[in-house]
Amino acid sequence: MSVDAQKIEKLVRKILEEMEEKKKPAETECEWGIFDHMNQAIEAAEIAQKELVQLSLGQRGKLIEAIRKAAKENAEKFARMAVDETGMGKYEDKIVKNLLAAEKTPGIEDLRTEVFSGDDGLTLVELSPYGVIGAITPTTNPTETIICNSIGMIAAGNAVVFSPHPRAKNTSLYAIKIFNQAIVEAGGPKNLITTVANPSIEQAEIMMKHKTIKMLVATGGPGVVKAVLSSGKKAIGAGAGNPPVVVDETADIEKAAKDIIAGCSFDNNLPCVAEKEVIAVESIADRLIDYMKKHGAYEITNKEQIQQLTDLVVENGHANKEFVGKDAAYILKHIGINVPPDIRVAIMEVDGKHPLVTVELMMPILPIVRVKNVDQAIELAVEVEHGFRHTAIMHSKNVDHLTKFAKAIQTTIFVKNAPSYAGIGVGGEGYATFTIAGPTGEGLTSAKDFARKRKCVLVDALSIR
Repeated sequence: MSVDAQKIEKLVRKILEEMEEKKKPAETECEWGIFDHMNQAIEAAEIAQKELVQLSLGQRGKLIEAIRKAAKENAEKFARMAVDETGMGKYEDKIVKNLLAAEKTPGIEDLRTEVFSGDDGLTLVELSPYGVIGAITPTTNPTETIICNSIGMIAAGNAVVFSPHPRAKNTSLYAIKIFNQAIVEAGGPKNLITTVANPSIEQAEIMMKHKTIKMLVATGGPGVVKAVLSSGKKAIGAGAGNPPVVVDETADIEKAAKDIIAGCSFDNNLPCVAEKEVIAVESIADRLIDYMKKHGAYEITNKEQIQQLTDLVVENGHANKEFVGKDAAYILKHIGINVPPDIRVAIMEVDGKHPLVTVELMMPILPIVRVKNVDQAIELAVEVEHGFRHTAIMHSKNVDHLTKFAKAIQTTIFVKNAPSYAGIGVGGEGYATFTIAGPTGEGLTSAKDFARKRKCVLVDALSIR
């Protein structure tokens, strides 16, 4: 072969190699679940889900353990990224939340089979996957929700396509990448968890309408929950809350104060379960306030300053996003009040109709309402919870009072004599979730909620009684 022919052959080979390279998806698209367009993300997830269901339940369990391990190893980094990107919450508390989601979210053990046998044979009721689930996640819990939903949805045999909040996209995308790597290393399919590089309302709408998406799960405010419930698909909605905490005359008042401040200040009040307003029986209100101040609260007594604060943090009947999840000291500084950085919560006395009571603020501002007795307290608590049926808290040693409030409020979570976060497994028994579905009734969601029931009937056989 002549020198010229060799050069031509080498050039042609190079051009062919370059053409083949261009056909290949980018590494992030191919391996780690991040795509340019939602259609690509959904198609890849569909392929991955078909591979997933070919694995044994034991192999599926190994993938879940890989996600848990990766989440725990990256809990601190996830927390730092979330605070830096969103400007909300507390680094230390976000570590706790990441670890909680990793360790206490149910996996394949949640998939329990029902069996019925009798004269006519045997019936099995088993939980099977929907296929590909579309999940919308909030800026308040950008990694915790992804950890929780990934574990539960994959445990149930699904792939999941996330639509993260744009204000937390870098944090959420990093978590998705890490979990895909862990899944592949554990022997699972690539792209079992997918998303888009630039999340937006438009991309989320594509996801909600796509025929491959068989279930939608939305964790966020009323708007996003309404959108998924209007989609025509099977939908789970984890919406807003405005948790009241009632304190009656029988409570351990100092413990109640300490618990309330701990729950309200946790991650600067970002969790939807957190105490949002206190309703205290008049006879113990002064002592409760004194103990709250002892445990990190700053009381605003000046009516003008309370009004300034209200004007600052309530905007057109909603929380001012600029102050959601901010430190109490940062918020108070904007109305000319300088407090030490160890002040955890700002408290003030207002009436039951006050905007600070009726609006879910998601910031460490805690209004206190005095009432004559526990009956009035319960009545007001039901009113200001707005029927969200999310979370309520009560401090009391009277079982009748606790029972009456629980029956009246009908919330998904009811915490007695503890900080609100005990309801999701921090210091309380039971499993954790960051998708608390009050609007659609599933409550504290887990793998079983991301699966559909299938009935298998064998007549005149395998009944051996």
